[in-house]
Amino acid sequence: MQAINFLYNKRWLPLLGPLLLLAFWQLMISAQWVKPVLLPPPGETLQYLAQAFATGAILPDLWSTLLRTLSAFAIAIAIGLPLGVMLGSAENAYRSVEFLIDFFRSTPSSALIPLFMLIFGITDINKIAIASFGAMLIVLFNSAYGVMNAKKTRVMAAQIMGVSRWHVFKDVMLMESLPQTFIGLRSAVSMALVIVIVAEMFIGSETGLGHRIIDAQQVFNVKDMYTSILVTGALGYGLNLVFLLIEKKLIHWGGKA
Repeated sequence: MQAINFLYNKRWLPLLGPLLLLAFWQLMISAQWVKPVLLPPPGETLQYLAQAFATGAILPDLWSTLLRTLSAFAIAIAIGLPLGVMLGSAENAYRSVEFLIDFFRSTPSSALIPLFMLIFGITDINKIAIASFGAMLIVLFNSAYGVMNAKKTRVMAAQIMGVSRWHVFKDVMLMESLPQTFIGLRSAVSMALVIVIVAEMFIGSETGLGHRIIDAQQVFNVKDMYTSILVTGALGYGLNLVFLLIEKKLIHWGGKA
């Protein structure tokens, strides 16, 4: 009965998924579906993870990846957000470049790595540039559609009351677009992290979680590899959670009529 009450307590529900993952992980080891040499037990992996943080061995790689991700995300916002708002406020202008936006948004950013290597070389700038490009398209797309899909009734009501075009844009259209824009921001920060990890794996890098993962795989240090993968996933979850909390705090009217 206590176990049932525990599961139905909303505060503990987020822990259910990780516990099920660890249980299935242990089941695969116990049932010998996977050899321990390829997939170490979860207890040993978590112990190795705690040791990596206790000694600080993983912190330089974590910091490098986080710094690259946030730098790429900041560039994506600085370019994509104002550009998306401007295009969204003039729908004909957006439609004229819609093909280009959708084309590059649908193209896997990893396929563009060779192009960015030719332009920026094998540097940190390359990793940040390719990540900011992929994230920027997501920000631009969502902010533009957020402005274009602002509730027409509220826009018309403001216009009927004689509100100036600038105030209609600033106080109605922009505010209405924020829920869609924040969806784009959350997706963009996740995309930036994914691209940074891939770039760290396959573009010359001495630090970063992606570099740590591929380096551990090459020397068959599976505990370090799984540890780095878990930290990468936790980082992505944490970044998404931060923006979700900000969204709930700032856009309390989202979804309301």
